[in-house]
Amino acid sequence: MVTAALVKELREKTGAGMMDCKKVLTETDGDMEKAMELLRERGIAKAAKKSGRVAAEGLVEASISEDGKVGAIVEVNSETDFVAQNAEFKAFVQNVAKQVVDKNPKDVEELLAQPAEFEEGKTVQEALVGKIATIGENLSIRRFARFESEGLVAKYIHGDGKIAVLVNMAKGTEEVAKDICMQIAAARPEYVKQDEVPAERVAKEMEILKIQTMNEGKPEAIAEKIVLGRINKFYQEICLVDQEFVKDPSKKVSDILKDSKVLEFARFETGEGIEKKEENFAEEVMKQLK
Repeated sequence: MVTAALVKELREKTGAGMMDCKKVLTETDGDMEKAMELLRERGIAKAAKKSGRVAAEGLVEASISEDGKVGAIVEVNSETDFVAQNAEFKAFVQNVAKQVVDKNPKDVEELLAQPAEFEEGKTVQEALVGKIATIGENLSIRRFARFESEGLVAKYIHGDGKIAVLVNMAKGTEEVAKDICMQIAAARPEYVKQDEVPAERVAKEMEILKIQTMNEGKPEAIAEKIVLGRINKFYQEICLVDQEFVKDPSKKVSDILKDSKVLEFARFETGEGIEKKEENFAEEVMKQLK
């Protein structure tokens, strides 16, 4: 019988994923040694050793259904930018984005457990492990966003897969949607409009602005009035519709939208928020020689 404790033990010994551990233990009737051999034979143990390395490079990619009503963006990380330009890796990322569009997983865990559309007889996790074994680097499906629209979904990829944007519009043209995608890529808004900004964040910002203003020597009563003016600058930075339009700063994004309406958007930048391990290449070579 395969118990949770057995699965946990095998995972700790090999670093392989929970699903892989459970699968081989089931196949071997709970025999730990045979299960470990199976993992090695399938390249999973080898892949597991790589899983400790920081994967902070990689690609962001987007996919949209043929009718333009469903779209997804994904981030898949690799250890080096060199691998990110590998044709096999690029194809894998594109396939993962399409899988998200077609199969609508609720999160990365569910995505990994799904049968892969692009590799018969394998789950997405098993397909990923196979790529780790053949490419020779730790790879990781980090995140995705998926929109379904009654209007249209648009995408934009910038910098050879370094930034991806997905926009869900209730109404609008493809031309406007493309401009909005490029705006989001360049100006990094966090929200569509002001009423989406959490009240506690606005309150904190106003508190900071008030202290800054009083530090400039303004009396408290006057500082409060100045803060009301300065908070608009805050909104202009983080709210899409309040931003200056990057292609024509004399206009606001709201002017470009006119009769169009943005419901939601997602902006992914490769490796953002991942702490990268700095390596001295010369020192690394010397370590290897020793």
